[in-house]
Amino acid sequence: MIQQFIELGKGFGDVFELCELAETNQHRYRNAFILVSEHNGKSVASLAVAFNPVGESKFTPLYICREGISHSQTKPSKRVQLFENKITEIGRQAITLNVKHSSEFAESTLYYQYLIGIMRLNHYIPSMY
Repeated sequence: MIQQFIELGKGFGDVFELCELAETNQHRYRNAFILVSEHNGKSVASLAVAFNPVGESKFTPLYICREGISHSQTKPSKRVQLFENKITEIGRQAITLNVKHSSEFAESTLYYQYLIGIMRLNHYIPSMY
């Protein structure tokens, strides 16, 4: 099983694309995530969606808009609201996880391995087999 993050950008257009991916791939949808971390004293969020493999494929894609969104519990950003609304619209709910910021890792590959480990451990994505 190959589980891999596919990074989109950080802007509104990228969040719209992520929402469209979730809507058009409802039949493959596994989970949606709001990944919250602290960086320079500020809370930031990443938005991600995990899909099940296609057919006999062993590839699990995880699309992500990484850490470009300011995050507040009291007043969510427009991008987070847009994402949550779309996920609710398709009858699901996003999972919020507090994670380390990617700057704590030497390279993004290690950061993504860390996130995959957390998601596997919590059974949000399938374990390796």
